[in-house]
Order: sequence, then structure tokens, then C-alpha cells
Amino acid sequence: MPNLRELENAMPVAPLKIAALPSARKMGQRINNYLVEFRKTIHNDIVKNDPAFHGYSEDNYLVDLKTPRFGSGEGKAVFGESIRGKDLFLVVDVCNHSITYNMNGFINHMSPDDHFQDLKRVITACNGKAARINVIMPFLYEGRQHKRSGRESLDCAYALTELRDMGISNFITFDAHDPRVQNAIPLNGFDNFTPPYQFIKALLNSEEDLIVDKNHLIVISPDEGALDRAIYFASVLGVDTGMFYKRRDYSVIVNGRNPIVAHEFLGDNIDSKDIIIIDDIISSGQSMLDTAKQLKRMNARRVFICCTFGLFTDGLKAFDEAFEKGYFDKIITTDLTYLPPELYARPYFVEAEMSKFVASLIDFMNHDVSLNNALTTTEKIHGILEAYNNRLEID
Repeated sequence: MPNLRELENAMPVAPLKIAALPSARKMGQRINNYLVEFRKTIHNDIVKNDPAFHGYSEDNYLVDLKTPRFGSGEGKAVFGESIRGKDLFLVVDVCNHSITYNMNGFINHMSPDDHFQDLKRVITACNGKAARINVIMPFLYEGRQHKRSGRESLDCAYALTELRDMGISNFITFDAHDPRVQNAIPLNGFDNFTPPYQFIKALLNSEEDLIVDKNHLIVISPDEGALDRAIYFASVLGVDTGMFYKRRDYSVIVNGRNPIVAHEFLGDNIDSKDIIIIDDIISSGQSMLDTAKQLKRMNARRVFICCTFGLFTDGLKAFDEAFEKGYFDKIITTDLTYLPPELYARPYFVEAEMSKFVASLIDFMNHDVSLNNALTTTEKIHGILEAYNNRLEID
């Protein structure tokens, strides 16, 4: 647990409770386990006798919450215990399509709209009794519809203003498609985090012979939107970066967007180098696989794909075929959203675990101290790189 001194010198805002919606039950349980472990190491000498620390060190922080539905498809949220005076953290995964409900005899898979509506039901079920309501939504709802072009809806900004008007205090998300959408709620807490440390750690743990320097490794952005991520990633690793430019056909719309005609590479020579492609989302994956294919044609040695959210909206068949053809070597995604169970059996999949980091964010927020204390510093990333390189030298 980083920076324990900050927590030891701070009072909790209120007793902590976590409300994990059905879409994020597994993540909520992992976060809860870490928090239980964290708090056994802090304030142990006074929590038993000081009223200010009532409910501080518990064996479980998960609140009893249910979101049942009627046969018509309508729903409601029900708390099975009091949340009066609690510092409540709501955890929701709007991309979890595996949850179903019955409506008029039909089985429906929950969409992001359904999950967002359930989130609002939970907030209304609080009935103004919680001391503070905080929302943790790893994949930002409607984050890809963050700006208006012509006669379009402005869904993400409106969703944030809805949550603001319902009384939430803080909003936490990860790798937002465009974090400037926080301008919709300028007076509320909005924190956007990225997982470079977890990517690097997962990659180093999965590969034993990586050489991290400018002569052997390069970080690639698959489009101009991910360039900032690639530049930071490359600067921390001390390697070069490159970018693909997506040339689109703006005269045609397919599945709500203009189709990509070609990927044009802008960057240094990649011959015989290992490549890290970094982006925020794998949706259908066609664009990412096309990028990997072109890199292999340019004689890249190995291709590692790092994406915060692996949605795999068209299934895994295309990825299986691309892996068999040698277009890429590993896919690293976080556990922040639902991942299909069959993905874990794939030889190319590596999971970047984020629950411990989310638990540390919750712990620092509950003490109302700066979240910079929970962030991974560049020095820490350099530390694991140094340890990895020393291990290679020893071997």
C-alpha cells in the first residue's frame, strides 16, 4: 500500500461502504478483499477505542444491494442494510453484456443504457441518507460520443450532468476517450486514470527476453487519438514512438462511423524491433489487427497489443486467426470491464490486474487526501524495469 503515512495522519470522511452493482460484482469483491487487507495495517492501535474510527477496520465493506426487475422489464434498486452516514462508493461496469433479464417472456442482455439506468436507481435508493456518494465507472458511459458533430446527441456530457444533479460528489473513470468531457461538471470531482504501470508489469511478467531500449523496442499509436498515451509510455520506457494515420471514407457510414480505407505509418524504421501498440479500446478489433498485420509486413519482430478495455464486440475468431498467422504475439487488457471467459484460455491473452489500484484510490478518497499519493510514479516504473533488466543479466 503506497504512502501509508498520509493515511495514518488523516481521518476518514465517514464509515466506508462499497455498493457493487451486479455488473461489477467480481471486481467489487476483489476491491473489498484488498481494502480489508489494507486497513488491518493502518490505525490498528486506536481503531478499537476511538469513536471517530467506528467501522474503519471491517471484514467486509460490501453493502447488501439488489437490482431486481419486474416481468415487464422495469426495475428497481433495494438496499438490504442502512447506508445512513456512509461514504458510499458505487462500482458499475456499463460494458458487462453477460447479465440478462426477462421481459415479457424474452431474455434480454443488459446494454450500457440498462446499466446506467440501474446506477441512477441505486443513487435514488440512497434517498439522501449517505454522507457522500462516489461513482467508479471504469469505462465511461457514452465516452465515445463525447462531442457533437452536426445534428447529434451529446450523450456523455448529459449523463455526467444527470449524475451531478442527483448528488454525486466524485466520479472516477479510466482512460476516458476524451477526458475533456469533465468540463460538463466543472465543480464536481472527476478523476481519469490510466494503467501504464499495470501494462508494463504484465508485459514484463509474460515475456522473459524483452530488451527495453531504443534499438530493440518501439511504442506505436494505432491512430492520432492514442498518441498522447504512446508518447508517455515511450518516454517512461526510454524508447521511440510512432503512429498510424487512419485514412477514412467520409462519404460512407458503416455501423455509425466512417470506414477506414488504409493505415499510413508515420515513424522510424521498425525492422527487427519489438512493437508495443497502445490504445484505450479494442472494440471489434479490425483496426487493431490491420495495424498489427502491417507492422509484421514491415518486419517487426514481435507485436504486443496493450488496451485498457477489451470489449471484443465481434468475438474472438478474428483474433484467433490473426494469432495463428503470426500478426501479433500478446494482447494485454485490464480487468476493469467484463471479459469473456473463453478469453482466459487463449495463449495470447495476458490480464493486467487493476483491483488493487482501485482499492487504493477508494482508501485515499475515504480519507480525503490527494489521489497523487495513489498514483504510480515514473520512478516506480523505472524500478521494475531496472529489476527486470538485472534479472536478465543475472540469468
